Amino acid sequence: MNTPLDSLHRAVARLGTVLSEPDSMTQREASIHCFESTFELGWKSIQSALKRKGIDAATPRDCLDHAWRLGWIDDEDQWTRMLRDRILSSHTYKESVADDVYSRLRDHLRELSLLADRLAKL
Repeated sequence: MNTPLDSLHRAVARLGTVLSEPDSMTQREASIHCFESTFELGWKSIQSALKRKGIDAATPRDCLDHAWRLGWIDDEDQWTRMLRDRILSSHTYKESVADDVYSRLRDHLRELSLLADRLAKL
């Protein structure tokens, strides 16, 4: 059975691969798109883990709040930036916004990878 956590591990690896490719407009767009889906899998993996603990959390923000309180994520500000970047990348079609989001993807990848590793140990 394919769980959100299984998919998250694959998505984190894929995002790392895309970010390691030579910089180009296509690579940037692919990286941002890959980040969007990886972030979605991240919060849905948190939601799934919370559900196993009997905690209901319906939104990404709720999931992140619980994950921070449970010690599954360390840097709440980083995750808030990540959530904001996810929203911006999905709803804003400006190159300058895309460039800003892209500049933070390596930091986001590090946090998503840490989350995947921590959730795997629960």
